[in-house]
Amino acid sequence: MDQLEHNITCPFCWQVLDILIDPYQESEFEHFDYIEDCQVCCNPISILVFHDADGGLQVKAEQGQ
Repeated sequence: MDQLEHNITCPFCWQVLDILIDPYQESEFEHFDYIEDCQVCCNPISILVFHDADGGLQVKAEQGQ
């Protein structure tokens, strides 16, 4: 299955980043989250992927630990 490209904003350096999301992994679970390092500043970004009330795919990026 093809991965979906999604834009997020790094919560550290505010750069817009392109990430790839595997929609198959999200469909197996109600949501999933993972840590990905920023491509610009290398800080850890916590990425949460879930469906909103309308069934649309949502991606939330926060400062990771």
